[in-house]
Amino acid sequence: MAFTLELGQKAPDFTLPATDGKKYSLVDFDDANVLVVFFTCNHCPFVVGSNEVTRATAEKYANQGVKFVGINSNSVNTKPDDSFEVMVEQMEEKKFPWVYLQDESQDVAKAYGALRTPHFYVFDQNRELIYTGRGLDNPRESEKATVNDLENALSEHLAGKEITTPLTNPLGCNVKWHGKDEHWMPAEACDLV
Repeated sequence: MAFTLELGQKAPDFTLPATDGKKYSLVDFDDANVLVVFFTCNHCPFVVGSNEVTRATAEKYANQGVKFVGINSNSVNTKPDDSFEVMVEQMEEKKFPWVYLQDESQDVAKAYGALRTPHFYVFDQNRELIYTGRGLDNPRESEKATVNDLENALSEHLAGKEITTPLTNPLGCNVKWHGKDEHWMPAEACDLV
């Protein structure tokens, strides 16, 4: 079995605490036509460099029933900046248009097969995976990006078209796994394309 969720597979469920003090599960987003689940964090330069583009994409498609859910699965032991407290501070300061969840056990990251931050998963109304991979082709320096694969996938799907590029490799820092070196990745975690 592939490490990362494959196209057509269903979104794994989760119940995780959010920075707004509530807990969220997949069912809480049942009203979304399209659900974008993305693995992110507080410190990664690829996340920090592309957060505003992700915000613009989330806001652009919000009125078409697209919802975004950010999940931070990074080990706080490896990256103290990825603590829940810093997540709360960041959301209070930046007011991103998504719920921001903490996956302290890393079980959700494993269920989805998250490779990097950011790593996007786009699910249709039936919660089947229709796109996974990167947001931008240059998330660290978003002003130099030439392709927004996430936005392309959303716009094609919402227009009733086939997604031209449903699979890309996520670009970013690897997920920081508990008890592992900062750069460690599971042996079965490989490039998607």
